[in-house]
Amino acid sequence: MQRPMSTAHEPLIVTALPGAVIGTLSCRDKIHRCALGSSGILADKSEGDGGTPAGRWPLRRVLYRPDRLAPPLTALPVSPIRPNDGWCDDPADAAYNRPVTLPHRSSAESMWRPDHLYDVVVVLGHNDDPVIPGAGCAIFLHLTRPTYEPTAGCVAVDVPDMIEILQHSSPGMEMLIALAR
Repeated sequence: MQRPMSTAHEPLIVTALPGAVIGTLSCRDKIHRCALGSSGILADKSEGDGGTPAGRWPLRRVLYRPDRLAPPLTALPVSPIRPNDGWCDDPADAAYNRPVTLPHRSSAESMWRPDHLYDVVVVLGHNDDPVIPGAGCAIFLHLTRPTYEPTAGCVAVDVPDMIEILQHSSPGMEMLIALAR
């Protein structure tokens, strides 16, 4: 499959008012509506706080549900999600904030969800190099519910916006999640 090539590395920029759970995601010259964590954007992220972490996070790779969608068109690495894929969310586990195979010996979130939130997921490089136990895990750009309900700490957009954002995404790009000034 042909992948678009982008040489521009302008970051995706996510902003919101203090404590807001709806924000904007800027990609190139276009503004997209996005859902944020239930605690808004936080400067000091910790596991389970419901906050979307402020900072610059690399776009690592794209995961998608092959039973629901074709591989998205992007220059980022793309992999299908399998029914037994999970993401470890137990800070005491050596696999914390890493993909795991389910069932897993400790707590892990299923990536193969019955809803459509993880039909397309961009893994963000939050707390992954190095991983710090308890500093937050599974921070993704994923799909939103139709009502833009808050996430557990991720950034979420609708399907058409995700497709457009991915077409302009490439290795080396970052997501800048900014605190309101």
